[in-house]
Amino acid sequence: MAFSQSTRSSCTPPQRARSRANPGSGRLAPHHSHSMSRKEYSMSTETAPVPAAPTKKATEPEILTGSGAILRSLENLGVTDVFGLPGGAIMPFYDELMSSTGIRHILVRHEQGAGHAAEGYASSTGRLGVCIATSGPGATNLVTAIADAYMDSVPLLAITGQVFSTLMGSDAFQEVDISGITMPITKHSFLVTRPEDVPATIAAAYHIATTGRPGPVLVDVTKDCQQNSAPFIWPPKVDLPGYRPVLKAHGKQILAAAQMLAEAKRPVFYVGGGVIRAKASVELLELAELVGAPVVTTLMARGAFPDSNRLNLGMPGMHGTVPAVLAIQESDLLISLGARFDDRVTGKPSEFAPDAKVVHVDIDPAEISKIRLADVPIVGDAKEVIADLTTAFRDAVATTPSDLTAWWERLDLLRARYPLGYDEPEDGLLSPQYVIERIGQITGPEAIYASGVGQHQMWAAQFIKYERPNAWLNSGGAGTMGYGVPAAMGAKVAEPERTVWAIDGDGCFQMTNQELATCTINKIPIKVAIINNSSLGMVRQWQTLFYDGRHSFTDLNTGHDTVMIPDFVKMADAYGALGIRVRNKEDVDAAIKLANETNDRPVVIDFIVSPHSMVWPMVPQGVGNSNVQYAKDHAPSWDEE
Repeated sequence: MAFSQSTRSSCTPPQRARSRANPGSGRLAPHHSHSMSRKEYSMSTETAPVPAAPTKKATEPEILTGSGAILRSLENLGVTDVFGLPGGAIMPFYDELMSSTGIRHILVRHEQGAGHAAEGYASSTGRLGVCIATSGPGATNLVTAIADAYMDSVPLLAITGQVFSTLMGSDAFQEVDISGITMPITKHSFLVTRPEDVPATIAAAYHIATTGRPGPVLVDVTKDCQQNSAPFIWPPKVDLPGYRPVLKAHGKQILAAAQMLAEAKRPVFYVGGGVIRAKASVELLELAELVGAPVVTTLMARGAFPDSNRLNLGMPGMHGTVPAVLAIQESDLLISLGARFDDRVTGKPSEFAPDAKVVHVDIDPAEISKIRLADVPIVGDAKEVIADLTTAFRDAVATTPSDLTAWWERLDLLRARYPLGYDEPEDGLLSPQYVIERIGQITGPEAIYASGVGQHQMWAAQFIKYERPNAWLNSGGAGTMGYGVPAAMGAKVAEPERTVWAIDGDGCFQMTNQELATCTINKIPIKVAIINNSSLGMVRQWQTLFYDGRHSFTDLNTGHDTVMIPDFVKMADAYGALGIRVRNKEDVDAAIKLANETNDRPVVIDFIVSPHSMVWPMVPQGVGNSNVQYAKDHAPSWDEE
């Protein structure tokens, strides 16, 4: 081969102005009431069962420290893996955690890594991800990951230590009001100062994070709470008055949506990440094939519907496929399933799908009609709603036959004229699209692919074929550089039998690559592909297109014809990983295969790619999606209309 190779005495939840769920203030106990800040939930009296604690013969409850109560609570909830980094205010819990045989703790090198690893763990499985940090800077280092989980609806539990309750408000060493800081970016934040409140708080946090629209919950525990003791009383159920996620949609809305779908001439299923969170991919496939309408899957929904299915037009939005973008623009009905009409999908909202009526299905009523007025709003769980809509459509189409022949003639024309593709770089360097495409083709659909943010993220969403949910992990809403490596690490812990790739940029990689040490020491053999264009690629693309080519402070000097600082192959070797550098197209496949075959340590491949490659298609920011360009200065022709 020509490539080179190296050998983190009350429970008082604060009131919230912006949150998905606010169980209110006061101690978390059955006899206290709780208020809500969103009208998200119904007023049913159902309560959620809590996983039962092991049966104990003793009639008196066991006396545990607050730390012991945290550990026992996590064990009762079935948590088996946590990511964290200790410090002074969380040390009592870490002392307790050391004796646990049921929970594996992964010691990260930075708390942000713990948060993203917990996200990757959750996003690859649908289970709760747990991260732990100390007070002050340890807790604030989790903020980015918490915000990321909030934007992308990831079920996350962040447990942080806090200074002694007697010191709170005194600007004590490493004191930060983390529950206050995270109010806008969590479903709920708890502060616990008494050990007797720990079990019910952890149980409630688990319930809030994993039900309804999933999201992050923070539990901040003072050091004296961790050290003091109280009877451990596990709640038989979680009863949070005001928190009642609506799962079952109103029957009349379902019937109205089914009738509109039967009557539509140019319908499109606009599928968002909520379908994946709801585990509704099987139901979606049945409905889509029954209707025969095209499906587009957003960045967060890649894999919710198989790419190989003939109905799949690809990804819509700023960097979506031309057929997907124009199908939405020309549609007369959008069936939005678990999508939130993000600006990266809609472009200029007033010009988005101008002739389409909208059926908007979402478990979070705050999303309904937030951006685009819904003609038929449906609040409910996507899995339940899609199943009900399938039944209703069968009845509707019996009296209103649907014929989408002309619609598919138009869509097939778009597919033929504007397939997804790329040009080979003129500078002789590797094509980043080719590298990423080959990673997907060689590794296959059963793998997990986590990406950083930027050009490589878009190429990974475009050129890897996703056949199943939870195979594609990325930071969609927040756009967090540095997400890829720790998220891949968390996914590999959750799914050790799957091959896990982190597709990263040279900029993203330098933000969280210290977690390679975590991977090596804990035997977590992820594969990392650095798409090394020696720059902040997406920023550089925008500078080229919109700032007259003035590449202001985007050169990173990591790749071709530079000082190559750092040398990623040497860095990989220093971290105990296998380091490979690939410069030539003929060496790409061999490097990928070697990485897939290496499972005794992490692998880092430094792919030296062209800095001039751009992500196409593209809709410039602030304009309507009809302005989509499939290459620079090249837009679809409209004369056929």
